[in-house]
Amino acid sequence: MTESQLSLSAYLATVQEVIRIAFDEPVWVKAEIRNLSIKGGHYYLELAEKDENTDKVIASCKATIWKFSAAKMVLKFERESGIELSKDLNVLIKIKAKFDPQYGFSVNVEDIDSSYTLGDIARRYQQILERLRTESLLDKNKSIPTPFDIQNVLVIAPEKAAGLGDFKKDADTLDKAGVCHFIYHNATFQGNTAAISIIDSLGNGLRQWASNFDTAPDLIVIIRGGGAVNDLAYLNDYKLAALLAKRSVPIWVGIGHEKDRTILDEVAHRSFDTPSKVIGGIRNLIIERTQEVIESLQTIKLLSQHQITAYQSQNDQYIKMIKTLAHGQINQANKTLDIIKGSTHYLAQQKIKLASNEVESLMRETLVQNPHNVMAKGYGIVRSQGKAIRSIQQISGDSIHVELQDGIIEANVIQVSSNE
Repeated sequence: MTESQLSLSAYLATVQEVIRIAFDEPVWVKAEIRNLSIKGGHYYLELAEKDENTDKVIASCKATIWKFSAAKMVLKFERESGIELSKDLNVLIKIKAKFDPQYGFSVNVEDIDSSYTLGDIARRYQQILERLRTESLLDKNKSIPTPFDIQNVLVIAPEKAAGLGDFKKDADTLDKAGVCHFIYHNATFQGNTAAISIIDSLGNGLRQWASNFDTAPDLIVIIRGGGAVNDLAYLNDYKLAALLAKRSVPIWVGIGHEKDRTILDEVAHRSFDTPSKVIGGIRNLIIERTQEVIESLQTIKLLSQHQITAYQSQNDQYIKMIKTLAHGQINQANKTLDIIKGSTHYLAQQKIKLASNEVESLMRETLVQNPHNVMAKGYGIVRSQGKAIRSIQQISGDSIHVELQDGIIEANVIQVSSNE
């Protein structure tokens, strides 16, 4: 073989020398921390660059922050940014290439620009905020009226979190008193899966709620206790924010930081600093509504008493008026009755007098028409077969009887002549 032959170590040593000469000066590089571990005070990082459209890793390498500079460098970054150095952060770091024939290629980190990381987080935050505003989602949940009475609440929180424990202290008291009922579902609030975990937990919670209850919850609460500040960045997710904004139930959040805000705070119906303040807000609203009801009942009672008193006074006036009118009607009726009584008495007397005259006239007529009186004037009663007759047609047989005042004549009928 005519070509020269090198050992692997010799070849890699040549590569090492080339890299040392070519990259002798450190340079500033933008990258994402995909992974981070700390051993013996040394920080071991995995750096990567992703395609903006596909999110596919297009470059990666190992990086090290050595112990002798790590404490000062990391402390300076965290103090200036307020963010804990961890994976999933986009950073601007000053690195120097290093190649070792035995361990391969890596870079040493000599400095970290905290302002870049803050700017990247702020830029992504503003992009999400602007998109929500453009789609009219930013204030959508805020426009929902606050429930008049909070009776059933769905709570999304990390499992066994300290903030959840603080929340449950007061929540359990309200639950035991039968004032408000709470249903809890767990989710992860840090790491790349935080947003998906909360979305899944909320979806499962609402589906389970629909199968167990006839109505939707009065409130959805999303809480997280204290933790690293950079954990908040995991919650700045458009899909999560849009999902919460579109809920027809008010969303109350308490993420656990007084100064820092997340997209969840922006779209929520109400935002609180801590989980304790969320349950405090629920308790205060219940107390406020209860006080309003008590005041309303007192107002109703007072107004009712005033109305009753007014009606009683009015009724007394009506009763007096009715009595006066009744007495007037009775007096008028008595007067009318007296008039009618006098008229009736007068008319009755006239009727009696007239009837008496008629009776006397009839009595005189009767006396005049008495058979004895008539026969005394020369008249007689003709009878045929014992019956008084008034016509020749009533004659039966050949004999008749003629009754006169002083006796009876029996006669035979010889001839009957009509007056016609």
